[in-house]
Amino acid sequence: MAAAAGADSFSGGGPGAVRLPSSPPIKVLAEQLRRHAEGGPGAWRLSRAAAGRAPLELAAVWMQGTVVEAGGGKARLRDPSGAFSVCGLERVPRGRPCVAPGKYVMVMGVIQAYSPEPCLQAVKMTDLSDNPVHESMWALEVEDLHRNIP
Repeated sequence: MAAAAGADSFSGGGPGAVRLPSSPPIKVLAEQLRRHAEGGPGAWRLSRAAAGRAPLELAAVWMQGTVVEAGGGKARLRDPSGAFSVCGLERVPRGRPCVAPGKYVMVMGVIQAYSPEPCLQAVKMTDLSDNPVHESMWALEVEDLHRNIP
């Protein structure tokens, strides 16, 4: 019961708070969102019509990429398929500093826009730079996940 209440809570509770997702984030690449996202805030879906499957609900997404530029609570990242932006970094819990050009990071967030490039409202960001396997395996992880989600 407490977990369900937590899932509907807001992070921070302030004016720019983000509704925490009630389901696990879906791993995606920037290109997948750019080409196949549909819907709007609070109701994003990833079209899978080309594969003959129903759309996939995107309450939250998990993306990984290299920080290209950062400042003012925003960052621009690049994954193997292209660029994406992240906003709201001033509200993400601070751990080891990871919002610096050249760092390889994971971002869990809520989609704000998918065109002209994907933009996420960050909920979590973690530095993965210490292990190059994270970066080299990312596209394969995403491909494997999407191949196996019914």
